[in-house]
Amino acid sequence: MAKEITPRSEDYSQWYLDIVHKAGLADSSPVRGCMVIRPHGFAIWEKMRDALDAMFKETGHVNAYFPLFIPKSFLSREAAHVEGFAKECAVVTHYRLKNDPNGQGVITDPEAKLEEELIVRPTSETIIWNTYRDWIQSYRDLPLLINQWANVVRWEMRTRPFLRTAEFLWQEGHTAHASREEAMEETLRILEIYRRFAEEYMAMPVIKGVKTPNERFAGADETFCIEALMQDGKALQAGTSHFLGQNFAKAFDVLFLNKENQQEYVWATSWGVSTRLIGGLVMTHSDDDGLVLPPRLAPIQVVIVPIPKPIPALMEVANQIAARLRALGISVKVDNDDQKRPGFKFAEYEMLGVPVRLGLGQRDLDAGQVEVARRDTKEKVNVPLDGVGEYVERLLRDIQQNLFARAKAYLDAHITRVDKWEDFEAVLEEKGGFIAAHWDGTTETELEIKERTKATIRCIPLDAEKEAGACVLTGRPSQQRVLFARAY
Repeated sequence: MAKEITPRSEDYSQWYLDIVHKAGLADSSPVRGCMVIRPHGFAIWEKMRDALDAMFKETGHVNAYFPLFIPKSFLSREAAHVEGFAKECAVVTHYRLKNDPNGQGVITDPEAKLEEELIVRPTSETIIWNTYRDWIQSYRDLPLLINQWANVVRWEMRTRPFLRTAEFLWQEGHTAHASREEAMEETLRILEIYRRFAEEYMAMPVIKGVKTPNERFAGADETFCIEALMQDGKALQAGTSHFLGQNFAKAFDVLFLNKENQQEYVWATSWGVSTRLIGGLVMTHSDDDGLVLPPRLAPIQVVIVPIPKPIPALMEVANQIAARLRALGISVKVDNDDQKRPGFKFAEYEMLGVPVRLGLGQRDLDAGQVEVARRDTKEKVNVPLDGVGEYVERLLRDIQQNLFARAKAYLDAHITRVDKWEDFEAVLEEKGGFIAAHWDGTTETELEIKERTKATIRCIPLDAEKEAGACVLTGRPSQQRVLFARAY
């Protein structure tokens, strides 16, 4: 199976596509730019969704659902918002088809034209804030902490499974608050939830930062983000949390009566992560033999393979081990397929990224042991049968920690401080990763650097210390370094 995967060193882009397809994550679809998420890929998304959903609910958020279709006039109400999304919108103009009188299938019925065109949801700020106008009357109705799990459409011409598709799955939070301070606190609270999820569940280290004005979400006063680094040295924006100020409240006339009995516009946030995280998971940990999954997000954490076949004596012990592991909260599969050889099964589970494989043969039974193989390092050890539950439980924790440590070491080694333009270009071409360099704060310089190198300012790190210096391109004064990188 590994021979069917293009090595990363030869063609990283093709390697990624090979992993997505061979590991059963997604297939292409007849609709350009869209994908079919296969059961293994969707099971990973479910693990992500469930973990994040619990984290949101722990902080007081509740789920709701809003329409897929948005009246076109809604997008016109917030100028920056419509400008940011206008080129990505899919538009519904008619509501009915009819048979082609020439016998060529069906055609759009010209008499079924909509009075107002509808936009297929690219994001939900507009329709949600139109609804909030009815829900919010006084400070007693605040804060309003709503999240929805949904699909969105952003018409992309150059697509890649999970990383950039015309339709994708995500969650989008939309909250309303009585004060600027409370809304900003919410924005940063969610950013920290995203960091925790990325690092503690995905084992993917990230940098928390704020976007430049040029990179802000359309309609936001500030956009905060988590940025990760993939194995090819390119950055991935893994999540964003936006402080919207009062922009959408003013656009949709959402006012509340404050404690001083005065009318005031509501303060807002929005935030989201998407199935793009699956792409980040693949590119952070996987190797030339297939998918590598952190145990906390693996649909199957342990697979037990009877060797050479699932005969009754082996199956009895395998099922006993499985019951012991499940009692510890570990997800287990016992392979009872008698048509495939063990070597094929080993390669298959390696491709799927199952963190731990147990091999059980007659000689193992006679010796009172089981062979334990870990996916991340390929190491194998023999473990006594009576201690396998506790061993595997510890091993899964160790694999989770090892994957994070390995990715963190790569990230740390690929943050390079640069002061000269020639060094900037050299590091970008020869090493990749993040470049910590001074920037003069102007959009003109930011765009010129992007034009010259295809590198963008990924973020201004929240923990960055003030440091007087000179812009790497213009030499103008700068007060701190920002992170540049080429990105997905």
